[in-house]
Order: sequence, then C-alpha cells, then structure tokens
Amino acid sequence: MQKKHLSVTVLAAWSFVVIAFMVLARTLNLEIFFVLWLIGVLVVVELASGHFVTPRHLQVQKLVIAAGVILFGAIVARKVLEILAR
Repeated sequence: MQKKHLSVTVLAAWSFVVIAFMVLARTLNLEIFFVLWLIGVLVVVELASGHFVTPRHLQVQKLVIAAGVILFGAIVARKVLEILAR
C-alpha cells in the first residue's frame, strides 16, 4: 500500500514541477503538459511494478496509459497534418 501512495505523491510532484517550469517560461501549453505528464506516469508505473506480481492499482493505471498513448498518437497525427497543410 505504501508504493501506491508514493507513486501518487511522485506523480503529483512531477506535475507541479512541469507546471512551475511552464509558468516560469510563460508558455502554458496543454499538449506539452500532457506529454510530460504521460512520461511521468510511464516512469512511475515502470518503477512501481514488480516482475512477478502486478497490484490491482497498476493494472488500472496501465489502462490509463493505453488511453494516454492513444491520445498522444492523435496529438502527433494532428501536428503532422498541420505541418503538411502548410
């Protein structure tokens, strides 16, 4: 149970760090925040998961990751179409 709370804390801290740097750089972009948040989630889940046993909360997080990867693909596809339309 302690890993679960630690992973949530680390992910929240990562999100606040990303937001702080975006505010300092004066560039609040939801797409950049989402990509950096997704990277943080991937790292936290990889470090929290065991080799032989996967806790229930990590199974749910893997569904969130799958949805995030699909959304990331949509963002990339939209950016590529924007570049090709120029």
